[in-house]
Formats: sequence, structure tokens, C-alpha cells
Amino acid sequence: MLGILPSFSSSAMRRSTVKLAPLAISFGLFLVFCSLTPAAEAYDSLDPNGNITIKWDIMQWTPDGYVAVVTMYNYQQYRHIQAPGWILGWKWAKKEVIWSMVGGQATEQGDCSKFKGNIPHCCKRDPTIVDLLPGTPYNMQIANCCKGGVISSWVQDPANAASSFQLSVGQAGTTNKTVRVPKNFTLKAPGPGYTCGIAKVVKPSKFVSQDGRRTTQALMTWNVTCTYSQFLSQKSPTCCVSLSSFYNDTIVNCPKCTCGCQNNITQPGSCVEGDSPYLASAINGPGKSTFTPLVQCTSHMCPIRVHWHVKLNYKEYWRVKITITNFNYRMNYTQWNLVVQHPNFDNLTRIFSFNYKSLTPYGTINDTAMLWGTKFYNDLLMEAGPYGNVQSELLFKKDPLTFSFQKGWAFPRRVYFNGDNCVMPPPDAYPWLPNASPRLMGPLILHIIAFWTALTFLLIYV
Repeated sequence: MLGILPSFSSSAMRRSTVKLAPLAISFGLFLVFCSLTPAAEAYDSLDPNGNITIKWDIMQWTPDGYVAVVTMYNYQQYRHIQAPGWILGWKWAKKEVIWSMVGGQATEQGDCSKFKGNIPHCCKRDPTIVDLLPGTPYNMQIANCCKGGVISSWVQDPANAASSFQLSVGQAGTTNKTVRVPKNFTLKAPGPGYTCGIAKVVKPSKFVSQDGRRTTQALMTWNVTCTYSQFLSQKSPTCCVSLSSFYNDTIVNCPKCTCGCQNNITQPGSCVEGDSPYLASAINGPGKSTFTPLVQCTSHMCPIRVHWHVKLNYKEYWRVKITITNFNYRMNYTQWNLVVQHPNFDNLTRIFSFNYKSLTPYGTINDTAMLWGTKFYNDLLMEAGPYGNVQSELLFKKDPLTFSFQKGWAFPRRVYFNGDNCVMPPPDAYPWLPNASPRLMGPLILHIIAFWTALTFLLIYV
């Protein structure tokens, strides 16, 4: 039997190993590349079609270029751009210059020394554009401009989910065939996080007059699509979730060192105690102008904590209290929003002091809710301190087929604050339902217990 088995020499085995080694190395490098590439991180399962689209409309030709209106549309349902606002950049394809702008401005003029007489607004090959501030004179405004770069989310405030500016471009093409689209678009909001694709020429935009009786169109239009990735935006999380319930005395805090660890020895000033006598000087320190977070010293070190408390249990309903606490001394969160995923949102009966919008990222499954503050009441989350929190209560109707307090069912699956995913505690740390809890037993179970107790009493004493 052994004689018919093929024999392999040691040299042949070495040759086959040498041949397979490059393939194994290539496959290993491919796996490493796939694990490092951030492209998949830009996909948000709760907002799969969310993006910011930059539309560049050429409205008229000039002797050496064109006049264009650039508009940024925020098609993200719950992610907005807050102060200090967006920063848009690109690289010209040729030697274009910006003669003038309305509704926005370039941060740097660049070298315009070769021009005599009329000096361009910007001569840089890679200009950086920002929005104008509120209160700008009317002759420097256009529609959807001058909000300090703040753009609302599509669901929260669709009327303010766009920002525009107008620019006159020189030393450019003067026809559809000679003009060249810019390249290397970048969008900061105000930091990193957005990745922009290449500009694509599309059908010219159409504009309808106010009376609806006439339609005009742009001479040429191209679009740029930018998508957000939390992985690229910051190295560490920015929010966490804590849990508690009426049926368990345990308060599950945010995991330790969720957003960083207290390290005032190697990194002095990384946090500050709320009762510190140096609090005011720390807030007004060097990081104030750059909006560098200054958080209150906590075990989790997160700027934002979302607390979910299962408050009460009724016969046909149950109640939850949500509290959002700001631990950042240098940030007021304007137009904040919260996205929560829980299977009982299909039976949400009432919500107090928050606005509510149902999100259905999975078609007909209604398990995701977007919450935000009421205007002029609690739409502003103040900096860390006694007023640095907002709260509300939610009333759910029980579904007999799915409702349960067991195994952490009453707690959310996912929580987002301002579009960033918050870190949840590990499931094994959730407040668990006690093994025996008369307060939570249904009427049928109570009747059965009473019946067997009475029957036992009769059998023993009668």
C-alpha cells in the first residue's frame, strides 16, 4: 500500500513553497489593505443616501470667463454643519482667477502682482472659500448665503439645508467646450470627515420664475458629491451612552476611557474639574480660538453623554426619560439632534418637549427616530455647567407580541448625536430584570399564583 503513494523529494517541496510564497504575501497584503481602507466607513446604514452635493451653475459668459453660482445642498437627514461653518476648496484646471465674489469670500488673495488696474479677488491656484457672516450688507448677499457656514440637516430644517455663493471667474474658457472643471474638491465642516469625488458635468440646472410662468436654465452645470466618514472625522468617539432603569438599582455608566483617559501628567489641561478655581482661565486658554474641546474630567472623557432611563411601567404603556449632557466647556451645540434605534418606536405614543421624525432606512421597518429640540426652548444645548443639559420623556405603547423588560430589550440598539455614533455599554453590563419581580408580573400570572396558593391552603388545612 505504501509503495503506490507518490514520493516527493525535499527539493520539489522547496520549489513549490517558493512559488506559493509570493501568492501568500500578496493575499496577506490585500487583506491588510482592505482592513485599512476607509471607503466602507463612509456608508451610514441609517442614512444610506446621505451626502452633500455641490452644484456649480454657469449663469453667463464674460469676455475672459464666466459668472457661476455654487450651491451646497445637504441631503443628509440628521447630520448638519455647525459653527464655525464649512470651508470649501478646489484646484483650478488652468490658470483661472476669481475676479469677484458675492455671498462668500476667499480666505487668501494670493500673488496678484502681475495684474495692473483691476486686481482679482483671489489669484491662488487652490483657493479656499468660506461663507460670509450674518449681517453682511445686502449688496454682498445672494440667496442662501451669509449664515456663517452653518447648514441645517435635511429633516431638521430643509429651508436652511443649502448654502450658496457667486463668483466671477477669469482667464477661463468662454464656451462649453473650452471651460475646464476644477479638480481636487475638499470640504471641511469645519474639520476633516468629508471626502469629495470628481466633478461631473450634468444636465444644466433649470430655474422657475416666482410666478411659475417661465423657466430658464444654466449654460453649463457640474456636480460634486461629498460623503461623511466618522472614521476620518476624529480619532476617538465624541459621545457615549449610559443606562438605568426603575427595576434595577444599577446605573450603567459610559465605558471607562470611551473618548480618552485623564492624563494631566503627560497632557496637562486635557480636562478640568467643574469646581476648579482655574476653570475660567482654562476656558479662555489657547485652544479657545480653534474650538479645541475642553471637557469636564470624567471617567469616560466624552464631550456628550446620552442617558437612557426606563422610568415607569404601566399596564399598556411604558415610559423612558432621555437626558443629553454637555461636558464641553467650549461648545454650545446649536440645532443639536439625536437619532435612536429601538424596535418599539413603531408604537411611540407621545413625546414631551422634543420634536420627532420617523426614519425608515429599512423600508417599512419603523424602528429609528430622529429627535431634536423645540425652537427657542431647548434647541440650544449650552456648554458644560448647570444649564448644559436637555431632557425629555417618551411614552411607548406595549406590543404584547414583542414587549419585554428581559435581556436589555428596553434599551436602545444604537444612538447618534449630531450624526456621530455614540459608544454603548457592553450588553452584559445592562441593568437586568430581577429573577422575581411582582411589580412586572402580568395579570394572568398573578391569577395563576393566587389560584395555586388557595388550592395549596385548602389541601393542607381543610
